[in-house]
Amino acid sequence: QVQLVESGGGLVQAGGSLRLSCAASGSTSSINAMGWYRQAPGKQRELVASITSDDRINYADSVKGRFTISRDYAKNTVYLQMSSLKPEDTAVYFCNYKRLTYTWVDYWGQGTQVTVSS
Repeated sequence: QVQLVESGGGLVQAGGSLRLSCAASGSTSSINAMGWYRQAPGKQRELVASITSDDRINYADSVKGRFTISRDYAKNTVYLQMSSLKPEDTAVYFCNYKRLTYTWVDYWGQGTQVTVSS
């Protein structure tokens, strides 16, 4: 199993910045992806950004140019630097870990609230 611990959420004014962190532990694998999803009330969970173990990165169109995802492999930690935050970024942000062993398996953090005031 993989355990994910998230931190860094909070309340920020529009135009401000936050950095989210997610540390993975347990049965991690060398072939994997880590990323961030978010879910606002009444909406489906959506991918925000992801980064694979060979450093391929994907961003949602809505956050390109504002958010940056990165990994610290020594600490098994993924970060999401969020800048120029907008009220529509308000959501619960979930850390995600995809592990390849015999097949792809998803693991999820508990989520951290990000609120951007208008």
